[in-house]
Amino acid sequence: MKRILVFMLSIIVIFFIAFNFFNLVYGSTSSEQKNISNKIIRFHVLANSDSIEDQSLKLKVKDEIIKYMMPKLDKSNSIDESRKILKENDKEIKKIAENIINKNGYKYSVNTYLGQEQFPIKTYGNITLPQGQYEAYKIIIGNGQGQNWWCVMFPPLCFVDVTKGEVSTKETEQKMKKVLKEEELRSINNSKNSYEIKFKVVEEINKLKK
Repeated sequence: MKRILVFMLSIIVIFFIAFNFFNLVYGSTSSEQKNISNKIIRFHVLANSDSIEDQSLKLKVKDEIIKYMMPKLDKSNSIDESRKILKENDKEIKKIAENIINKNGYKYSVNTYLGQEQFPIKTYGNITLPQGQYEAYKIIIGNGQGQNWWCVMFPPLCFVDVTKGEVSTKETEQKMKKVLKEEELRSINNSKNSYEIKFKVVEEINKLKK
């Protein structure tokens, strides 16, 4: 009897994992994903190539842009206001990027634009944004063939480097709560809901095995 229960609970765990994965991968067609994407502006920096030097340069450009833009975006109260700030500062952002590139001995071109872009699944601390179309401010360095760096400009979450895992879970949730409905936030919070159910089932399986 115990073996049957363990087997059944194992099937349930697999189902939940598969269901969550399916939602994240194919969630781009859902109205929920579209609602979320309409309330967010992402930041995307593409390096010239994947060489160590070009990747290092990308991070230097990113750091200077964030240092310049975050105080301005931090005062924004809406996505429209953030969009306006980005458009007004576009030329200065490009100039800052070009100066950093030149100071480091490179002659790469810099292209910037604000528009819709397809994103894969991305995790930011305890927040996982499903794949789909999002509005993004994009900086392309040179050929733009290298690995990218990303964060969220509205709400302003670029205060940490996601690639280093230095993400404040509490601060991320607080900022997201200001722009997303409770059910929308719950759907992208990877530390709650179905994950809690999954871990609860695993816990029960372990109890039965003892």
